[in-house]
Amino acid sequence: MNQERIPITDTLVAPVTERPKPDMLCLSIIVPLLNEEESLPELTEWISRVTTEHGLSYEIIFVDDGSTDGSWTVIRQLAGANPHVKGIKFQRNYGKSAALNEGFKAATGAVVITMDADLQDSPDEIPELYRMVIEDGYDLVSGWKKKRYDNAFTKNLPSKFYNAVTRRMSGIKLHDMNCGLKAYRKNVVKSIEVYSEMHRYIPVLAKWAGYRKIGEKVVEHRARKFGVSKFGMIRFINGPLDLASIMFVGRYGKKPMQFFGLIGLFVFFVGFLSAGYMIVARLVYDDYWLTSRPPFFIALICILLGSIFFLTGFLAELIVRNAPERNHYLIEEKLKV
Repeated sequence: MNQERIPITDTLVAPVTERPKPDMLCLSIIVPLLNEEESLPELTEWISRVTTEHGLSYEIIFVDDGSTDGSWTVIRQLAGANPHVKGIKFQRNYGKSAALNEGFKAATGAVVITMDADLQDSPDEIPELYRMVIEDGYDLVSGWKKKRYDNAFTKNLPSKFYNAVTRRMSGIKLHDMNCGLKAYRKNVVKSIEVYSEMHRYIPVLAKWAGYRKIGEKVVEHRARKFGVSKFGMIRFINGPLDLASIMFVGRYGKKPMQFFGLIGLFVFFVGFLSAGYMIVARLVYDDYWLTSRPPFFIALICILLGSIFFLTGFLAELIVRNAPERNHYLIEEKLKV
């Protein structure tokens, strides 16, 4: 098993780590899936063998994202034969983010591990990922598939590009942001909400939630044994849009006026000063005509746009202040409160 790991020093003070109590479940392993009936028995047996060998109590939560094959029937059979296996079935396909979000809600283990169902993620990595969270004190450990077996043009190159952009924008220096094999402290998954296509940027969500000790470990990437990839070309469009959404909400979700108001005031005053200069010039010079000058109309448009931006920020501020969770903040610790 590859033991190489890369620490990410994005925090100055490491959180106090706490080992699970003897009666506490060590691991929740969440496996989102879509039409993976062939791989599920082998994956379950592999996870059970590895966790048993290392003395880790565990649960496997399969989240069936609207499979049209016999995946749910297989999950029923596995749950009947193995008391550690649980299942959640969606009525239709909602996407990987929705599956992970429901899995996070159901997880009860001290450490939560996510992995794909296609056997490209190796369960042999589980013990070391668990150790890094419990003993090294990481809030989140992301796998890095340093050597990949995917198509270079459709997956590897786009992945490298998006990872580079995300590193630049978020400040989180992970090589493989979208690796399905990750380990989390339980508090992390209970503090974030994953939707749309945001499973690609869970480390960013965790950072915005205040969990800054994020690590990385080189993991084995295996060639696909069954089935085909479920991710289409639409991810090239949805990915950047979701990243922009995460960055905006993380910085200005509770203070939208600071974003829209600043832009609005700047644009408004540029237009106001420009229009004012031209109006004064018209009053001073008889041959200075306003209606024949395109800059005058551009200045008027700037005044209008600035007002719209300012009003947008004002309305967004009213919505935020009246939202049900307007005062919901994540608090790590309280003393005598």
